[in-house]
Amino acid sequence: MIHSLSGGVIADDGIYTFVKVDAEGTPRWYLAPVFRPKAGDRVRVPLGGGECVATVLRVESCSRQTAPVPLNRAQSILEIFPAENV
Repeated sequence: MIHSLSGGVIADDGIYTFVKVDAEGTPRWYLAPVFRPKAGDRVRVPLGGGECVATVLRVESCSRQTAPVPLNRAQSILEIFPAENV
């Protein structure tokens, strides 16, 4: 963590795993805080007021500044179904 001269925090040095999925025909980004899926895996994700099973399109490691969606709005994947088990 880097601090400014006035005492505030400038940057968070954490790295977060983001997963781009195809959820009911729409690409969406989710956090993967525990799971480490790969492209082709199926995951269960929150969608609207419910949940759906989606296909992983891409996995990226991002900082808070390079995240595809704001961290305070990002939802997390709930479960992973590896491609070899589908």
